[in-house]
Amino acid sequence: MSAVEEREAAPAASGAGVVGGGAAAAVMMMAAASGPSDPLQHHGASNSQELHHRPELEEGPSSKKRARLDAGSGSAASSAASGGPAAAKAGGENKLEERLYSVLCCTVCLDLPKASVYQCTNGHLMCAGCFIHLLADARLKEEQATCPNCRCEISKSLCCRNLAVEKAVSELPSECGFCLKQFPRSSLERHQKEDCQDRVSQCKYKRIGCPWQGPFHELTAHEGECGHPTKTGNELMEILDEMDQNHKKEMQLYNSIFNLLSFEKIGYTGTDFCSQTCHKKEVQFRPYRTDDFITRLYYETPRFTVLNQTWVLKARVNDSERNPNLSCKRTLSFQLILKSKVSSPMECSFLLLKGPYDDVKINPVIYHFAFTNENNETDYMPLPIIDSIECNKLLAAKNINLRLFIFQIQK
Repeated sequence: MSAVEEREAAPAASGAGVVGGGAAAAVMMMAAASGPSDPLQHHGASNSQELHHRPELEEGPSSKKRARLDAGSGSAASSAASGGPAAAKAGGENKLEERLYSVLCCTVCLDLPKASVYQCTNGHLMCAGCFIHLLADARLKEEQATCPNCRCEISKSLCCRNLAVEKAVSELPSECGFCLKQFPRSSLERHQKEDCQDRVSQCKYKRIGCPWQGPFHELTAHEGECGHPTKTGNELMEILDEMDQNHKKEMQLYNSIFNLLSFEKIGYTGTDFCSQTCHKKEVQFRPYRTDDFITRLYYETPRFTVLNQTWVLKARVNDSERNPNLSCKRTLSFQLILKSKVSSPMECSFLLLKGPYDDVKINPVIYHFAFTNENNETDYMPLPIIDSIECNKLLAAKNINLRLFIFQIQK
């Protein structure tokens, strides 16, 4: 049998192994079959075109993936040598997990996805964070977003979620950082927060100065011996607990109100409340580019009417930084502009919330400003989004939809 026939027969004889190993096993078999020389020299033009469409096969596994594969194979070999058949079986399971890690990981950050998994039209996987980041980068650079593997176009309409991969990743074992035991990834977070007996806990008397922190299973014994309650008295603890409960109820009410204000349909009667007038308005920021030599991205809404006055909202990225696409930390700031003339100063309070169709997380902040004909623009104020990930969600969208509330304070 010739060398070519042997190479063709080998995959057929071990087809089950190829299927079980996934993409990583296929890459290893290609490397073994072609040797250290260039695979394009052995497989001709047809395989050259195939590798062109599959750059992950052309470049081979990344260093991180190779490290995982080497670690898995090394542990399997050592276990089989020291523990006999049972150890060899355990080593084989670990090797399978390592292969699954390399197959199911995000092709951008090479980590297992923690939430949603998106795929391009050619099936390359991207975690939600990397996918949104790619879309935001393309918006900042005024380019079409592409898959980093095959360079096909990607967008929210072209890409879809891969539910099978999401479920498979959720079932992979992951090690608890406290007790070092392994749990399915879907239940690991709950275990670390609620069930793990070794999770880091703090004494309930911390608010009156106790610095102790340690494993949860030692918490009860410590609190029974803690000397801090005797320093101030149990009466003080009861007062502090009551204050905390009242504060918690207030915060729940506060968050519930702002969640209700984000609903699609709101019904209300009357506009006079505590000597204030409130109007709400759905606003849509549209992206524009400056006419400078180095163009900058900014957002602006069409003119809208609230409180019988004409207004405009503007927003900018990283305070008009020259190259925000090179920065990992991204922010949005906005400005409210009064376009119509007023006969007297107009003192207002206003805030922005997420729109009914967006899932961006905004911590509402109420701003105050007195508008006059001479001073009709507020300063640029930070849009109170939680972090850069939420900012990328807004930047990745074609338009930014928010809800504006303006309260006119009557003197």
